[in-house]
Parts: sequence; C-alpha cells; structure tokens
Amino acid sequence: MSDRKPIRRALLSVYEKEHLLELATALADAGVEILSTGSTAKTLIGAGISVVEVSSYTDFPEIMGGRVKTLHPKIHSGILADQNNPEHLAAIAQLDIEPFDLVVINLYPFVKTVNSGSTFAQAIEQIDIGGPAMLRGAAKNHGSVAVLSRESQYEAAIVAINSGGFTAQERQDLALAAFQSTAEYDLEIASWLGRQGNTNEADALPRWFGAIYKQESSLRYGENPHQKAALYSSGRTGIVGATQLHGKEMSFNNYTDADAAWRAAHDHNAPAVAIIKHANPCGIAIGGDIAQAYERAHLCDPVSAFGGVVAANRVVSLALAEALAPIFTEVIIAPGYEPAALEILQQKPALRILLQESNQVEEFEMRPLSGGMLLQESDQISAAGDNPDTWIQVTGEKLADETVADLHFAWRAVRAVKSNAILLAHEGAAVGIGMGQVNRVDSAQLAIARAGAKAAGSVAASDAFFPFADGLQILLDAGVIAIVQPGGSIRDEEVISAARQAGVAMFFTATRHFSHA
Repeated sequence: MSDRKPIRRALLSVYEKEHLLELATALADAGVEILSTGSTAKTLIGAGISVVEVSSYTDFPEIMGGRVKTLHPKIHSGILADQNNPEHLAAIAQLDIEPFDLVVINLYPFVKTVNSGSTFAQAIEQIDIGGPAMLRGAAKNHGSVAVLSRESQYEAAIVAINSGGFTAQERQDLALAAFQSTAEYDLEIASWLGRQGNTNEADALPRWFGAIYKQESSLRYGENPHQKAALYSSGRTGIVGATQLHGKEMSFNNYTDADAAWRAAHDHNAPAVAIIKHANPCGIAIGGDIAQAYERAHLCDPVSAFGGVVAANRVVSLALAEALAPIFTEVIIAPGYEPAALEILQQKPALRILLQESNQVEEFEMRPLSGGMLLQESDQISAAGDNPDTWIQVTGEKLADETVADLHFAWRAVRAVKSNAILLAHEGAAVGIGMGQVNRVDSAQLAIARAGAKAAGSVAASDAFFPFADGLQILLDAGVIAIVQPGGSIRDEEVISAARQAGVAMFFTATRHFSHA
C-alpha cells in the first residue's frame, strides 16, 4: 500500500516564475484547488489556470504595496493544521478553513538585489516576511503538508503529483530543504545588515558574522588518509568553482595548494607563474610571456617543483605546455588554455587541469579555533606600503630602475611565503626562498642555501622586520645588493647601520605581510 498523501489544495506564491506554469498545469490536471497571490495569481490566470486569489479567500485585501497579503489566520491555520489531529481539524472546520496539502514558495531575491548595487531602502524592501513564515509553517507540519522552496524541486514534484502525492520521506526531505532555505535567507540578511554600520569600532569588523557552505563533493581523504574530508562551496567565485578539464580526482592537499598558487600568481600584473608545494612557493616569476614566466619559476627550485602545483595568470600557451610536460606536476590552473597546449597536457593521465576564469579574493579570512574562530580582512597587495613610490630608502645610493623593479617583484612575491619569510629575486624571478622557520636567521640561511651562486647580485624581501642585524648580515655576506622590509624594529638603527656599512640599499615599507596559516 502506498503512503503517498494526495494533494487536494495548494498555495502558490513565488517570485521566480520560469517553471511555474509547468507545476501549476500538473496541479490543475490533477484536480487540485490552487490559491495564489499577487503576480503569481496574475500569471496563472493569464495562462488560463483556475485560481482562487488569497485576498478573496481571506476577505482581506493586499495592503502596503503587498507587504501584507498572506499574513492571515485563514492562511496559516490551513498550513499548520495537523491533519491527523482531530482537534486541529475541528478547530479549522468551525472557522470554515480548509487545510493545505502543498505550499509552494520561493523568496524575494534579497542577495541578488544587494549584489546589484541597490540602495539601503531597496534592499530592505526585498526582505521577505510572509514567504519565510509560510515555508517554516509548512516545513514544521510536513507530516501533513509538502513544501516546495526551490524551482529545482518542481520536476520531481510533478512526478509525485502524477503518482498520487508525496510520500512521508519526500515530505520530510522537502521540509529540510525549506528550513535550509529560510536559514540561508536569514543569515544573508543578518550578515548584510550587520555590515551597515553595526561594527566593532576598534577594527571595523562586524559584531555578528555568519557564512553558508554547501557540500560540493566528498574527497577521498583529508590531509592524511585517516581523515575524512569534503569540499564545500560558499557560492562565491573562487577555486571551488574551477572547472576540471582533465586528470585524477582533486585531493584535499591539491585544493589548498591550488588556491595558494592561484592567489600567488595573481599578486602580479605581468605574466606570472607560481609553483606551490605544501602550501609554500618553490618558484614564482614574471616574464615577457607566460612560458618564460614558467621556465624562470621552475629554475628557482627544480627539485621541490617535482610534484608541485602550477598556477598561471595568463592563458597557457603551447610553449608553456611543452616546458611543463616532462615535469611531474600534480595540478595546473589557469584562466584558459590554447587548444594545442591542452592537447599536450591531456596526454598526462594524472595531471589535474583546472580552468578558473575569475580571480576574486575573499573579503575576510576565517581561522577556526577551539570554541570559535578568528576573522580578519584578507591580506592583499593593495596597501600603500606595497607601492615603491611610498617606500623610505634608509641606506644606499639611488638604484637603477631594474633593481627597483626587482625589489617590487620580490615584495609582491614574499606575501605568498609562510613566515618567517625571506625571498631573493633577480630579473623578475625568485632565486631563493626561505620560509616557515621559527627565526629570521634560519629563513635567511635557507634562502641563501637554495639560491647558491644566484644569491650574489640578487635583491631580498623580508615579510617582517629584522629584529637584529644577524639575519640581514647573512644576506649581505652572500652578496645581496638591495633589501626591502617593513621596518619598525626597536633595533632598526642596528640593522640600518649594518646595511650602510655594507654599502647596500635598504627600503622600509611600513607594511607587513605575515602569513602563518
């Protein structure tokens, strides 16, 4: 025996109407009585579908431009009546109220309105009140009522209607979807309103912050095989929305490295390539074209680049593909691929090829903590201190334009390196990188060791100040010719003195680019 509950009476009030007539026609063909409101009713009547307008049923007109139309006891009693409860049925019968078996609601497009650049008043008008109330009522009463909250549900709903109604499990699944819809809607509104002046004066961050993440796919495992993992989307443009054109399934570590590489490549305006391994760059370079940028990035640390993740900020050319093909690479991500380049790369069965056309950095970064989280503005290459014109030269003679350009490149590139970070550069390419050490001396030694003979004549960027002259001295002894760093140490004079004694130019930016995560 089927547990499908017949649909005798339905309430339809929707903003999105692209597939409305298909659903309403199925209901009409099944002999279902349809009640509707405003523009929904006009659309149905215009298509020749018989409709009872809510205002005539409640004997109460829509008022205040439609702000009040379904907020009426005859509507909500019909939605909330438990049809298995004799007392509920007797109560509504006494008031000449008929129960609903189906409620179809989709909400005013609040997010779309805000993203369109609307005024505050326009956004407020797109906050739906009656819609969420009816969705929540129907979802609560899913033992008696089926509720559709998204147009994507209509196709399956038509099948259910033609099959005699919705099963108990289908109603429960639809109720969950409705509660998710209203939760997301309320969260978007609260987050937006919280940014309209209700901020923490100390740091201009919202006092209340929420986010919605939906599972896109499960992953084989997390950072390690014993950890379960899945990929979630915030609905914004980013690495999660990249299109995979070829290769093995993306892993947890592939995603984290691809995200870091993509952002590192886009810290530069010229054609740039970043090669990331275990969340750190083993090569970053710019070039006259994207192939040259890749070849120069790879030269920084060819050993570590084996098994790395490559990101390009330009369309991948045939020349880049030919250079990359002999190297074992886990992932390549770019805004496009020349057909011939793609053909070559697709000959590597394991190589994951990602297409990501948009570059959008999240406004905020979240760091989970036990019992909460940290929230901060994303660190971007946009602060005043990232412009060489604002730097203060504290030692040395005026530099050639080429050397200043190298310093600028190094300063942009060091943002992608985990602290403590030292990056050596020459002719628009990293030649040695020291990262993730617990003191700046070790990072300086690591950068020099990796650069080898290429350290002499290079420039250096430090993501934070030198607390003592010892770290700087390692760079000076290796033949570094210019340094850029934030400055701000209580021992700045000691550091300046060491650079001056060596006859080396040093610049202070007053901006720091720590990266610990």
